Amino acid sequence: MFFKEDLLPDRADSVVFKLAPYLSLVPALLIFTVVPVGGVITISGHTFELQVADPPIGILLVLAMSAIAVYGVMLAGWSSGSKYPLLGSVRASAQMISYEAALGITVVTVVLVTGSLSTRAIVDSQATNFWDWNLIRLGFVPFVLFLVAVTAELTRPPFDLTEAESELVGGFHTEYSSIRFALFFLAEFMNTITMSAIVVTLFSEVPTGRSHTSPRPQSGCRSSGSWPR
Repeated sequence: MFFKEDLLPDRADSVVFKLAPYLSLVPALLIFTVVPVGGVITISGHTFELQVADPPIGILLVLAMSAIAVYGVMLAGWSSGSKYPLLGSVRASAQMISYEAALGITVVTVVLVTGSLSTRAIVDSQATNFWDWNLIRLGFVPFVLFLVAVTAELTRPPFDLTEAESELVGGFHTEYSSIRFALFFLAEFMNTITMSAIVVTLFSEVPTGRSHTSPRPQSGCRSSGSWPR
């Protein structure tokens, strides 16, 4: 895709047309920075957490980045200068925005139970026992609603209406080609990975490495804590 011809429609807004793919990709990458991948480890005397950042409003950052991604879809269709991408972007953004409300409400239930907006604090609150998982404490209903809302926002089947298969066009990215076309799909697949990690973070325990001691410690690398059994 890198070496294919990069086309720019005659009626397109060139600045917005080139910016739109990045408005879809960058939020997907930024969301993963607040996902706690693991616990605290020590390498060569330096102790750090397996998490890029742990802001006190981490879960709000997730919702904010998820909302910004809608602009990438809408602006891609609008800036193309064609009616088919515009109609596709209106349909896609309407679906994403409508399920954003259900997504936010289910996140609120997790925040109320946990008492914190930090993703690390949310994970730690579920680390004691299996019945402390938010999946159990909240009675499965918020988890199911969150899963449905995420599936719709990611336009996965059966919510893949944004592909516009019935119109035989690509939807909001009809006029895109080359690497910019690939960026939209990279953002879509990255969003799937990222939101799957968010589902695990909010409703179950992730490996935190609290009480594990390796039977064969490696030179210069030591892990403190345990993996959940």
